[in-house]
Amino acid sequence: MRKNLMIKTAVALALATPLLASAESQFVVGTGAASAKLDFRVVIPRVLFLGVGSGAAALSTTATVDRLTFDYTTNPNTIGSGAAAASITNTAGFVGNAFPVRVFGNNGQVHLAAAGGPNLTSGTDTIPFTQITGTSDSIDLPNPVLGAAAVNVAASAGKVTDRTANWTFTYTNTVVAAAGTYDGQVTYTASMP
Repeated sequence: MRKNLMIKTAVALALATPLLASAESQFVVGTGAASAKLDFRVVIPRVLFLGVGSGAAALSTTATVDRLTFDYTTNPNTIGSGAAAASITNTAGFVGNAFPVRVFGNNGQVHLAAAGGPNLTSGTDTIPFTQITGTSDSIDLPNPVLGAAAVNVAASAGKVTDRTANWTFTYTNTVVAAAGTYDGQVTYTASMP
């Protein structure tokens, strides 16, 4: 029994010895310098982030979907005339019809697309989504056209993209629509290789 225990101990020490000796070392006697090397590694995962409105504030996931409202209650005589709404509000607390946007990615070209619609609806009544247009204050982060081909977001450096912009939305008001509250949602999608 004792012999068996000694054999098992010797085997365990033999297996552990490479683990104990895995770091480099140098022992110098007398003059001269001792040196030892150490390898470093940094692991960066592939990440992609898209935030529109209040979701653009931090690189994290949020479930908040902001709403922009064009309200013609106080200027109904301008419906269908191309005039701006008297009241433009949003649920995010931003001023008017401008929303912050951020795209962050680290694996090459980022593409951005918009899908939704084709209409805003109020019961069975509709307003085409083409009545809402968007612009960007940055050519590096353009606002994609709903249903059109994806747009490229300009890279910041090499494979890294970190762009911010303000997207401003306008209701063109060239359609005379039936009374109602019309709702619709656009989904923006960022993708990269």
